[in-house]
Amino acid sequence: MKRTTVKLPDDLDARLRHEAQRRATTVSALTREAIEEHLGARRGRRRLIAAGAGRSGRGDVSERIEEILRAEVQK
Repeated sequence: MKRTTVKLPDDLDARLRHEAQRRATTVSALTREAIEEHLGARRGRRRLIAAGAGRSGRGDVSERIEEILRAEVQK
């Protein structure tokens, strides 16, 4: 693992430390997590944090995606 030094404004450092304490984790672990979420998870794949959040209950959405997008653009 590589060590990197990052300069943060005082308010951001305080927020980072507060969040790390709230989650009972280290500042380093929280920083790595934030960077991975921002740049994408390992193997070049981005995490889909909100995947499934807008479930429609319909099973044919992937088959109808062009139709659905066309209807949304026309609104």
